[in-house]
Amino acid sequence: MRKKSDFVLRLCLIIGDALMLMLSFAMAYYIRVKIDPRPYVFEFQFYDYLATVATLIPILIIILAVLGLYRKDIFLGKSRLPERGRLVLAAVLAVAALIVYDFFKGDDLFPVRVMAITAAILSFIFLLIGRIVIRFFVRMIFKKDYGTKRVVIVGNHKNTEYLADYITATPEAGYRLAGVVANRKFIPRDLKTKQYSSLKDALKKADVDVIFQTDEKSTEYVYRQAINRHLLYYFVPSETALSSHFGELELVGNTPAVLVKATPLSGGYVVLKRLFDILFSLVAIIIAAIPMLITWIILKVSDFKAPAIYTDQRLTQYNRKFNCYKFRSMKQEYSGMPAEAAFKKMGKPELIKKYRADGDYLKNDPRITKFGHFIRKTSLDELPQLFNILKGDISLIGPRALLPGELRDYGDRSLILTVKSGLTGFAQVSGRRDISFEERRALDIYYVKNWSLMLDLSIFFKTIVSVLKRDGAK
Repeated sequence: MRKKSDFVLRLCLIIGDALMLMLSFAMAYYIRVKIDPRPYVFEFQFYDYLATVATLIPILIIILAVLGLYRKDIFLGKSRLPERGRLVLAAVLAVAALIVYDFFKGDDLFPVRVMAITAAILSFIFLLIGRIVIRFFVRMIFKKDYGTKRVVIVGNHKNTEYLADYITATPEAGYRLAGVVANRKFIPRDLKTKQYSSLKDALKKADVDVIFQTDEKSTEYVYRQAINRHLLYYFVPSETALSSHFGELELVGNTPAVLVKATPLSGGYVVLKRLFDILFSLVAIIIAAIPMLITWIILKVSDFKAPAIYTDQRLTQYNRKFNCYKFRSMKQEYSGMPAEAAFKKMGKPELIKKYRADGDYLKNDPRITKFGHFIRKTSLDELPQLFNILKGDISLIGPRALLPGELRDYGDRSLILTVKSGLTGFAQVSGRRDISFEERRALDIYYVKNWSLMLDLSIFFKTIVSVLKRDGAK
């Protein structure tokens, strides 16, 4: 839960903001139509008006995201002025966006200017109220130590003492102090029991989610320890480094800290990607329901005793294991068996070397049924993974889901698991089985380090083309 607390917080904010925006525009309509005595010409009925506004809510949420209103330090920071200033701008831009839509579409959402002004004022008021309510409950939850992140502070610097005091005295900020790796003079007197002799010792004995580093000693080592354990890493820069920092600058109390990201896929982007995954998987499951049913029936008829759905344990984000669903394409006696054991069982051990040399592939693999070859070529065997996407085990787009035994063969093995595995990905659309294991590994790592919305969009359309053309499917 602690690793997902930021995601849950942003999701709650997005849902709350969407509801408050809908309420503000509904109230603007009600005031103009029901309360204001002046005559008006307004063709929209109330529910038609709301339905039109609802379709534009995602655009308004993007405006709020661009303004930084889903950043944790803005939402939970000590000062409310930055958030309120941005909310004023967001309310104005939200109404302006609807006016632009109104101009090109000609729907007359705001037949009179006073209604647009009312909507802007109410948007600010309701967004502010919604966030006050959410902030109250979030801080109450954090005070009960639910969803808070455990912090280790590393470094011999005055900021070590300040951060330790701030985190201890401000539980509503969402942090708990797990340990401090520093000289005793940099640790507050009442927190000296939290001292550890080394970072290695702290990570071994304390339950940690975040590392704050306040000096510049062994930064590469500390950062690598964070990456290897899938921890957040903040570097507190000196004043001279503030103008050239790499990462996302946040305020922890009054101390600027740089969140050094292993991947650009973080923050609000994670929420947007998850919402897209849910929407896509629901639509795809409905569309693919009949092909999946037919495939299931054929598999059951061909071998009634064997399961039609094959589950295989794979790895996803933060080294988490999950059961990957696929339609069974192998003969039941070899299903779930390592390739080496299967080839030995059928009396063909000579195929092992050829299988591994060809990148874990044989053109006429004797383990696969005739129908299994068909569903692999058409990618029908992958359809049950839509339920993995809906559950949140994997994403639509991401690195290939690894078998636990494959992880040892990956360079930057911790980096590859900083994001969710995907049903499709950069490696899959770059040749699927036609490229080597080393090339697939390099492409997966490139995706993690260079993620962007445009890259995901490109992979999505390339996947559709690859499936239709059956490129690399075997």
